Amino acid sequence: MLDEDFVTMNKQYVFDTYGRAPIMLVSGRGCRVMDSKGREYLDFIGGLAACPLGHAHPKLTEAIAGQAGRLIHVSNLFYIEPQIRLAKLLVENSFADKVFFCNSGAEANEGAIKMARKYFHDRGQHDRYHVVTMENSFHGRTLATLAATGQSKYRRGFEPETPGFSHVPFGNIDALRNAVTKATAAVILEPIQGEGGVRVPPSDFMQKVRELCTETGCLMILDEVQTGMGRTGKLFAHEHFGIAPDVMTLAKGLAGGVPMGAVTAVDGVASCLSPGTHATTFGGNPLAAAAGIAVLAELLKDGFLEQVTSRGEYLRSRLKDLALQHPIVKEVRGLGLMMAIELAVPGAELAAAMREAGVLVNCTAETVLRFLPPLIVSEDEIDEMIGKLDGELRKMGGARKP
Repeated sequence: MLDEDFVTMNKQYVFDTYGRAPIMLVSGRGCRVMDSKGREYLDFIGGLAACPLGHAHPKLTEAIAGQAGRLIHVSNLFYIEPQIRLAKLLVENSFADKVFFCNSGAEANEGAIKMARKYFHDRGQHDRYHVVTMENSFHGRTLATLAATGQSKYRRGFEPETPGFSHVPFGNIDALRNAVTKATAAVILEPIQGEGGVRVPPSDFMQKVRELCTETGCLMILDEVQTGMGRTGKLFAHEHFGIAPDVMTLAKGLAGGVPMGAVTAVDGVASCLSPGTHATTFGGNPLAAAAGIAVLAELLKDGFLEQVTSRGEYLRSRLKDLALQHPIVKEVRGLGLMMAIELAVPGAELAAAMREAGVLVNCTAETVLRFLPPLIVSEDEIDEMIGKLDGELRKMGGARKP
């Protein structure tokens, strides 16, 4: 069957909710993927940070195949050994005491919001349900997580908005302080805004948010759906800021591309969700949990996260070199292997040109080119990407003379 036949079938049978690139990826290995016509691409999208070990990683493949041969799914009416083992690994390597498994980042954030409201309801504070989030944030596409998301374009057409949310500028502690009231149950934010343009907060912002939440008694919820699982060179990005939240959400890279999310929390907060208050059919199923164990085992190996830090610094330095040569690049920002360049022009055309050149990158926030390669990316692969990017930027014109 030809690619054109699949495009026609997609239009006929699949909801038209994605602006898809005109290729169909069929296989991959490491940091490279191949399309249905046999063309190879260097993957700097990494499943939108969902493939920390790249494609067809032998340990992950073995774990998934082995578990599929034993048991794919039962239900949470029973104890599930891989789920318990994965929870133990997460608790032993984080601030958290308990883990609730679900299926996606949106579902994890939805669960965290429910938890915040239930936490204060159980304490007789029934009017304490307000949640403060950040402008330019992204927390998911359910009705509650849309309301939490600080970008009106995602909420447009789905009005009326779910009440109980307000947004303040990311990095502005005074605005946040003014927004927190006696009705505020939680502040939810990303340590680094991903979909919002890979925006890193001022160095002391996260610590001040932690202090404000402690002072006012509201919960600090960190959305580490994109920043977690080693993406920034630490297992969780908040470790860079020397703080710990009350609740943290995870997904994307948690199970190496197998759909999985998690809500992690300290005991005093987790205990508010008792039997019957929150549930999911597929959350923490044996297959996804086995994949999660394999991913975490790799991330926790000696030197792995240090290598992510090293590769991230190398990627940043190469991008900064490009910025010096091309006035169209306004800024380089990010942390670890979550990097971006902000352009003086819309970035979709450049992302398409890079794809034609054999490199997959993502444009977000209209003018930001985002780089989320597998955490196993090599310096040679970074050099290859930079070479292609330099070439495409030169075609756009405006390069400085050497």
